[in-house]
Amino acid sequence: MAKNTSRVATVTRKTAETDIALTLAVDGRGLGKIDTGVPFFDHMLTLFAKHGLFDLTVKAKGDTDVDYHHTVEDVGLVLGQAFKEALGDKVGIKRYGFFLLPMDESLARIAIDVGGRPHLVYSADAPTMFVRDFNIILVKEFCRAFSNALGANLHVQLVYGEEPHHVAEAIFKCLARALDMATSIEPRAADLLPSTKGSI
Repeated sequence: MAKNTSRVATVTRKTAETDIALTLAVDGRGLGKIDTGVPFFDHMLTLFAKHGLFDLTVKAKGDTDVDYHHTVEDVGLVLGQAFKEALGDKVGIKRYGFFLLPMDESLARIAIDVGGRPHLVYSADAPTMFVRDFNIILVKEFCRAFSNALGANLHVQLVYGEEPHHVAEAIFKCLARALDMATSIEPRAADLLPSTKGSI
C-alpha cells in the first residue's frame, strides 16, 4: 500500500443491512459530525474523535428497528478500513500505543499494535450491561470489527467499573488516546517502517 501523505480517507459501504459513508482525518483537531441513528453510539464516536484528535464524519443508516448490532459492527469495519487507508504504508508511525483512562468509578486499559495482524482480547464486563436500550456488549463487536478491518492487535481491559455509561465512555476515550499514540509519527524514524520484516 502506498504512502498516504494527507492521512485522510473516505470509505463507503452498503449492504442489505447498513449504508455507511465515513471520512477520517488522522491528523485532525478532534472534530466529529456523527449520525448513525443510534444516539448513544453517536456520543461514543464523538468522544472518540475528540480525544484522539481525529476529524471524523459518519453518516450511517441501518436496520435499527431490528437491532443496533449491524450498525455498530459495520461502522467499526468502515472506521478500521478508513484508518488502514489513511495510514497507507505506515512508514514513520509509532505503531504501538497504550493508555490508562479513568472515568469516574471506571478505569480502562488499552494497548494496540497497528502491525497488520488482527487480534482482539476483550475483558470488559460491567455489572449492568444496558444504557437505556443500548447493550454495551456491542462495544466488543465494534472493537472486533475495527481490529479486523485495520489489521490491529487490540487488547481492551476494564480494570474496574460499575456504571455502564462510564464503562463504555472509558473504553472509547482510552481507545482514542492509544490509537493517537500508535498512529503518530516518530520524528527519529519518520522515513522508516516500524518493522524488522520490511513490511507491515
